[in-house]
Amino acid sequence: MRSVTRFLPRALALGMLCGQAAAIEVSEFVEAHVPGEYILESEESAWTWGMAPIYDEDGKLHIFNSVIPNDGSWIKESKIVHWVADSVKGPYTLVGDVFASNDASYHNPQISKAGDTYVLVYLLNRHNDSNGSKQEVGVATASSLDGPWTESPLNPVIPASGKMGGFNIVHASNPTFVVTPGGKYRIYYKSMTDRYPIKKGFREISFAESDKIEGPYVNHEKNPVISYIDEKVDIEDPYAFIYKGTYYMIVEDRQGVKDMLEGNPIPADKLKKGGYRPGLIYSSKDGIEWGTPKVGYKTNEVYFGHELARSERPSILWKDGEPEYLFLSCHDDKPSAGYYIKIDGWKGESGN
Repeated sequence: MRSVTRFLPRALALGMLCGQAAAIEVSEFVEAHVPGEYILESEESAWTWGMAPIYDEDGKLHIFNSVIPNDGSWIKESKIVHWVADSVKGPYTLVGDVFASNDASYHNPQISKAGDTYVLVYLLNRHNDSNGSKQEVGVATASSLDGPWTESPLNPVIPASGKMGGFNIVHASNPTFVVTPGGKYRIYYKSMTDRYPIKKGFREISFAESDKIEGPYVNHEKNPVISYIDEKVDIEDPYAFIYKGTYYMIVEDRQGVKDMLEGNPIPADKLKKGGYRPGLIYSSKDGIEWGTPKVGYKTNEVYFGHELARSERPSILWKDGEPEYLFLSCHDDKPSAGYYIKIDGWKGESGN
């Protein structure tokens, strides 16, 4: 069994074991945030979710996200669509579907560029699975953001199968793609095993690596690399990146990891699962050992004064190698995909 102390600096781990815990710091990343606007309103017949943004070579903004019928289920009917705009403020034009199928659900995309190749990673739910929700990871590539997109012949490149920590892998989803300094390709993702039944299980963060974008991807021997399963709380929605030689990961604090690390766990009967609380940001020298998180983003209630809703699916829009905007999914009083936050002058966390 893995304990939270495996991932914490010795001083904090010892403090927790002795009944003492320090407050989780607010990151310099958060201090650089300037609230923006809600974007991508849903049509009457469907709802939009998530925003994976990227600029093309001419400076036009492209966003990939999920669209789900109002009377349907994202598990079975989500599709990935493509939008374009001249700036984050829009207006946004729907280009069309990227991946839509009666045989699979495509959901929660993330977009990157590796050399001259655009890389789209996503949650893939094939409908031939007996349990109806066997989430796995797919990858597709293109030489242009306008496509055509080619799915890897090895999809799902990270299947919900195999072993991790002595247990069976039963879930792999919500991927994020990173090119390592050594030229390897990594996909970090939300993983789950059968240590607990899947509906009562806890989400962990793992990664798989490959020499080729299309795979095959091999799970790392130290997986999961971030886990609080022994404390029965979890995180999800990882967004990983390398900036100024340091690995970073922004995640949704789904079950009060921050509260637990501070010695004040949220009682199970009062816990609202999901992004009803600030997100977390981790840093790492190698992308394997992640240490103690800091607060990585705030909530819609703090940013905009709205009634608290779930802020999830963090993703950064990069410009000339610098993080320009943070995008977050959120369904509060607006029928939109979510909102963006300006990142004003962040240069990495001090000490990294």
